[in-house]
Amino acid sequence: MNVDAVILDIDGVLIDVADSYRRAIVESIEYVYGDTIEYGHIQLFKDAGGFNNDWELTYAAALYVLARRQKSELSIETYTGLIAASGGGTRAAETAIADELDPAAREQVLAEWDRDRLRDVFQQLYLGGDLYRRLEGGEPTPDLDRPGFIDDEPVLLDSDTRDWLEEWPLGVITGRPAAEADIALDRVGLDLPDEHRFTMDDWETGKPDPDALFRLSDRLEADRPVFVGDTLDDIRTVTNATETDSSRTYHSVGVLTGGLSGEEGRRKYRSAGADVIVASINDLPDLLN
Repeated sequence: MNVDAVILDIDGVLIDVADSYRRAIVESIEYVYGDTIEYGHIQLFKDAGGFNNDWELTYAAALYVLARRQKSELSIETYTGLIAASGGGTRAAETAIADELDPAAREQVLAEWDRDRLRDVFQQLYLGGDLYRRLEGGEPTPDLDRPGFIDDEPVLLDSDTRDWLEEWPLGVITGRPAAEADIALDRVGLDLPDEHRFTMDDWETGKPDPDALFRLSDRLEADRPVFVGDTLDDIRTVTNATETDSSRTYHSVGVLTGGLSGEEGRRKYRSAGADVIVASINDLPDLLN
């Protein structure tokens, strides 16, 4: 693979978020509504697309929990399949609810659906009391004033691979807010200038919109960038970039350290058009040397 710049996702690539962000999705819905989705169902939303932002995934999953109270036979597979068919993301989740519920039930679900409350609980669970005060500027609910899930994020990047990455023109595209991206990059030991990072705060649409990949490639002066991610939307970002911009050669690498793993993960990556699939970010030096 002939590349001249490396661009990375953070979650599932540099940091293991199984016990942090993904746990916050499940537990924030449980806290607000007393019911939630199964942990393994998170990947169904990720595969459906449009959920680069885990707050948005939380909203869509909560919508399903509420809809299931009105229509118990609505399966999570049917719901996420409808989301995928409508283009992914929260708007598609609302469309799925409109398709599956009668008008009265739909209005009841939407009346109970509290995105602001879900986001606030998510941040309290994820950040913990002290960080919540500093980053969100509020006072946590007393029973949530405790250490956050952010403290349970093992580093996936080996020190030798980190040293190797620092020799490349290097960038990051992540669905994290900027402050949380800073925490993660500091934890893995990568010091990147602000102009070489795109976070939730930098562009509204998120992946798989390729705009951040275009702009970051410009800043890195890259003609042959490789983007390394852990979701199908990461691969779709590269596919969309290739279809839109013929002036560069874009490459995609899928890692098996996020929600996609094993042979099933490889199959999904191949179906999405990944150029290469590797076990972890630490296989990148052998791939590119």
